[in-house]
Amino acid sequence: MINDDIETIESGYEFLLAYAAQGRPADMEATGPGPHARPTLQGMQQAMQNLVSEFSGSADNFEQLIADDCNKAGAALGFILAQKNIGSEMVDNLNASIHLRAVLTDLFLYGEAKEPSGDVKEQPLWEEAKR
Repeated sequence: MINDDIETIESGYEFLLAYAAQGRPADMEATGPGPHARPTLQGMQQAMQNLVSEFSGSADNFEQLIADDCNKAGAALGFILAQKNIGSEMVDNLNASIHLRAVLTDLFLYGEAKEPSGDVKEQPLWEEAKR
């Protein structure tokens, strides 16, 4: 389901931010205390592959853009996952990747367009300013 994939990517990114801040050396991935980044990265990669499958044939241009951005960020995730060990510094560099950030921004926009947040009963601020 699209919403589950979006949630996996967004919550995965939040986890990766915290993981990067811990300063874990790469050589401690297998022996150090968990949780480790690899399962989260794998989940994010699968979620992006799901979105590519869902959106790549869409007639909607923005959904096609999401698929393209997921392909690019998925390539970065695949590259990281192919490494023997994953440490905080590598995750920090991934977090800074324009490709991963593009996916997140796409998904924030997509989610807000599909399910706007906030109470729709409230008057917009610009309406209150007219008074």
